[in-house]
Amino acid sequence: MSSIADIRKEYRFKTLSEAEIAADPFTQFGHWWHEAMHSELEEVNAMTLATATATGKPSARIVLLKGVTPRGFTFFTNYESHKGHELAENPFAALLFFWAPLERQVRIEGKVEKLSAEESDAYFNSRPEGSRIGAWSSPQSEVIPGRAVLEERENSYREKFKEGQIPRPAHWGGYIVKPVLVEFWQGRPNRLHDRIQYRLQDNHTWKTERLAP
Repeated sequence: MSSIADIRKEYRFKTLSEAEIAADPFTQFGHWWHEAMHSELEEVNAMTLATATATGKPSARIVLLKGVTPRGFTFFTNYESHKGHELAENPFAALLFFWAPLERQVRIEGKVEKLSAEESDAYFNSRPEGSRIGAWSSPQSEVIPGRAVLEERENSYREKFKEGQIPRPAHWGGYIVKPVLVEFWQGRPNRLHDRIQYRLQDNHTWKTERLAP
């Protein structure tokens, strides 16, 4: 078996220069998103979400991007989950997209806020019935004695809501990450990768900078 240290990939697919980037990170993300959507990627909207406690202890997991506008990047989850508790303590987070077929990463840092109840309701009501039942059924991040607990809760809520609308539970909804820094990483040969970041200044102006790899 080969050593983990011997695993290598040479990046040669594309380049990234100051001359070709957009003036703001949302437009640039849109360009890369369009290419990612038309690539061979599966679950192109999968992203790592990193949060931390008030004392700085970090944790990370994969969540799904559900929207991006000039306001920020949105995702949905259980507010009482591990990440929900951390975001309540420390409302800052980092996101990371890794699009391997394109040899690209996008790294985002920013302040996190809850979406409005109306925005969370609209997305919740667009979900399949099973996912809406699932939001009620799972006490996310809590220790449970076994799978049977989830199945019992699912059956109970199916019975409860069988006659009508499935409302959004108060403990479930959306967050928006409002970036103050967005970095675009393009793999290049010899580990001399292209890294260009956008840094928010004065809450409205984006400054672009090249970073050494």
